[in-house]
Amino acid sequence: GAWFFAGKGIPNAGADKKKTLEGSVLGAVAAALHTRTMAKFYGVPVVMHSDHCAKKLLPWFDGMLKADEEYFAATGVPLFSSHMLDLSEEKDDENIATCVRYFTRMAKMGMFLEMEIGKTGGEEDGVKHEGAIEELFTSSEQVWRVHEALSAISPNFSIAAAFGNFHGVYKAPDGANKVKLAPEILGKHQKYIK
Repeated sequence: GAWFFAGKGIPNAGADKKKTLEGSVLGAVAAALHTRTMAKFYGVPVVMHSDHCAKKLLPWFDGMLKADEEYFAATGVPLFSSHMLDLSEEKDDENIATCVRYFTRMAKMGMFLEMEIGKTGGEEDGVKHEGAIEELFTSSEQVWRVHEALSAISPNFSIAAAFGNFHGVYKAPDGANKVKLAPEILGKHQKYIK
């Protein structure tokens, strides 16, 4: 997405050949600057959100957050309104700790964080999960741990909890597709938190 906006002529590997995602960072920043510039012309408010940043894409997140901080220093508002960290394929402790680290910086600019916890079946952006069906349902305890950690920083966050959702075709280990969405568990999570 963001790299497309920059153009494939800009590499996603830096001069040192490490995966810096330079093209993706430049594309995201250019798209956000373009949108903010045109919004002034049209007189409309802007909400800029980046979506589904997995662990392997954290250099992209780092670059966007750096741009947010620079834009904030110059204008008093961040370049993006919000970002999503999708570290759902990582262990909960790492997922939450990483979100805390980034959200601490984001909160200083009044930014909103969306984070994902729990597994989503199928495949999206190269992240694939075809494990046990039970893993597709975030528990109230997981949601509580996230809420406890992030609410200590700022109330400006949301938790994308899994409730049996999946991308594309989901293949369970036994080859069957017995997944049933259970959005009612989201209400149970809210009651648990209160």
